[in-house]
Amino acid sequence: MQFLIANWYLVLVALVSGGLLLLPSLKQAAAGGGAGAVGTSEAVRLINREKATLVDVSEAAAYAAGHATGARNVPMSTIESAPKGLPTNKALPLLVIGGAGVNVNRAAGMLRKAGYTDVRTVAGGLAAWREASLPVEKSA
Repeated sequence: MQFLIANWYLVLVALVSGGLLLLPSLKQAAAGGGAGAVGTSEAVRLINREKATLVDVSEAAAYAAGHATGARNVPMSTIESAPKGLPTNKALPLLVIGGAGVNVNRAAGMLRKAGYTDVRTVAGGLAAWREASLPVEKSA
């Protein structure tokens, strides 16, 4: 105890550095990346190696304005009512992505409720996809 009192500044430095190490995890959680969130590089790996399907849950107008290349549009409003565009094999990984203001965690929960067993969200959504310089396309 006497050591801690005599070296309070070392304890403070250790606590601050520990907090800074946790900061990226806290930012990811705040950006819509919950427990099942993956980064963009992990998302690309899942698409290429595990046949993951990228599902954009933005509404049609937002999807047409710009979406990740290869993403299937399944608007959040249609997820509960037998959506078209989702794979019939419910064991394949689904990666849920959305634009600003889209609650991808809610959409992922709805997909899990529909029977899909491996549903993950893309942390940071479409903004992170663009920031990683991954391809984005617009619909006509």
